[in-house]
Amino acid sequence: MLGKTAGGLFWMFRYLERSENTARLIEAGFRIALTRADGDDDEWGSVLQTAAVAHLYYQKHETLEAAKAIDFLLRDATNPSSVLTAISAARMNARLVRTAITREVWEAVNDTYMILKQRLTRPVSARDLPEVLALIRQQSALVRGAMHGTMLRNDIFDFCRLGTFLERADNTARILDVKYYVLLPSISQIGSSLDNVQWETILRSVAGQRAYRWITQGETSPMGIADFLVFDGRMPRSLAFSVGKMATNLAYLERAYGQRHPCHDQIDVISARLTHGTIERVFEDGLHEFITDFLTDIARLGQQVETDYRFLG
Repeated sequence: MLGKTAGGLFWMFRYLERSENTARLIEAGFRIALTRADGDDDEWGSVLQTAAVAHLYYQKHETLEAAKAIDFLLRDATNPSSVLTAISAARMNARLVRTAITREVWEAVNDTYMILKQRLTRPVSARDLPEVLALIRQQSALVRGAMHGTMLRNDIFDFCRLGTFLERADNTARILDVKYYVLLPSISQIGSSLDNVQWETILRSVAGQRAYRWITQGETSPMGIADFLVFDGRMPRSLAFSVGKMATNLAYLERAYGQRHPCHDQIDVISARLTHGTIERVFEDGLHEFITDFLTDIARLGQQVETDYRFLG
């Protein structure tokens, strides 16, 4: 199964994951903003920058305001990464590949679209934002549950998983990068109690706070949190975990079709860097630089998968 159907599955689950990931990125900005006493909206500039949509925001708005940034990330049709845009695209792709997915998956995607479209009809207030973000995460989990519980473990499943973990790896890296942009105006804060609180906020935004505390027995440090989110293969939103799953599903596709492609070589290189890397070396060379290189590698991998499996063919 190559071509448009594979591409539809791949992108359907990329968009589904993107809708949840955008919600998690908003949560990171919202919680970090609460740690700042100055009351400015600089954190939202950081979020827009890491989401790679700042230029689109400023095409519509002359000034940076928290309410406008949140609305842009949640509902704006001109933002390809907004929650509403992503979930709409996921539903459109699901309609195109309905014969390749189970009825349960289609119903979960369609219900998610209907629920979120209704909830996001109007701008979301700061008071209601946590509830809305929780709803987005919950609906995404329902779709994943339908996929895991009803779909055959075949090439269809592999393309769905590839889209999911490619998008997840990209987002976890971007959430980590929020810290870089937040600290740019105030580099003196590194190592302060505020810095540590913001690192814990990053951890919470990827649902890793409790798991991290289990592993470290309550000890918290910026380097420990970064190590957990980059290299710990037990954490389901870490870079190592996401890349490992992509490597596994690409290996299944290689066996299923009896053919190896350049994307298989690319995932091997990315996997090797994470397997042999250390957080000490990452911090020594620069976390932002590491993340920038990782995001470039992941983007190239996604493009290569599309080429190798002829999504446009």
